[in-house]
Amino acid sequence: MTNEMKALVKARPEPGLWMEHRAVPEIGPEDVLIRIRKTGICGTDIHIWNWDDWAERTVPVPLITGHEFAGEIVDMGRSVEGLAIGQRVSGEGHLIGKQSRQSRAGKFHLDPETRGIGVNEPGAFAEYLRLPAFNVVPLPDAIDDEIGAILDPLGNAVHTALSFDLVGEDVLITGAGPIGIMAAAVARHVGARHVVITDLNPDRLRLAADVADVVAVNPREQDLGEIVSDLGMKEGFDVGLEMSGSQAALDQMVEALVMGGRIALLGIPPGKSPVDWSRIVFKAITIKGVYGREIFETWYKMIAMLENGLDVRGVITHRFPVDEFAEGFEVMRGGASGKVVLDWG
Repeated sequence: MTNEMKALVKARPEPGLWMEHRAVPEIGPEDVLIRIRKTGICGTDIHIWNWDDWAERTVPVPLITGHEFAGEIVDMGRSVEGLAIGQRVSGEGHLIGKQSRQSRAGKFHLDPETRGIGVNEPGAFAEYLRLPAFNVVPLPDAIDDEIGAILDPLGNAVHTALSFDLVGEDVLITGAGPIGIMAAAVARHVGARHVVITDLNPDRLRLAADVADVVAVNPREQDLGEIVSDLGMKEGFDVGLEMSGSQAALDQMVEALVMGGRIALLGIPPGKSPVDWSRIVFKAITIKGVYGREIFETWYKMIAMLENGLDVRGVITHRFPVDEFAEGFEVMRGGASGKVVLDWG
């Protein structure tokens, strides 16, 4: 194996990423080395490309970026057990500490020392990735590398959608990005009755209607109250999944929910937002903030659902060889795509 690899690097504190040659990572006794086959471009990667205020505060330069991936194990540390050379894998991109109360209680996704590959630590936009064996998730034969590369965002969708019981419930999703669309598919798969997804982007609404069995609504053109009536709901939606990061969307969601409705909040609004807390209090709304994936329960759930018929492949709209990464990022930045997958050959 060569000692050099290609990698997409945030090499300078300015917009863009650059393909560079870097040394193949050295692994420790509890690490594995993964040969990357496919990677997904995430909204976080777009923030890093754009070098916005969040990226400037968060990302050390230079850094190999990327955190959505699938590949195969090509080397293992001497202490690694239960894995094998040649095994196809994806992995949890949140690197946790082991000393906090949350970690010691097995609530790994709540560990305050969490660091992200491709954000704080060297990531997966490279021919090889070093990853702690603890973070490795083996891929069954039923899940190919392309789907394996988008398990990270699917995990966000699954974590959000399964925050509340959805069986027989009416669900409102605000934000028809890839994660919102996958959450809609999950909601239908687990037994929600009606699923409505809202967005202002007509391309994403069309994609949502194609990928998931949902009612796609542009709230500037259709009134949610009319949708509730048309679907035969008596009082409103039972559960809301907020994926847009829009305060206006959250306000609409609160108004559209039943008394005692529940909201899982994944979208991140920019800066501070004014909230009419009186409406939330008087409607007895429960709000749960969602971060990442439950490690590793979410992984078990989503792999089981994929093996049992959950189909999210349609959310992948573009595929590029990695040497055409700039075109892939341009497509994502344009807002007319779903997931974009890069092939590392």
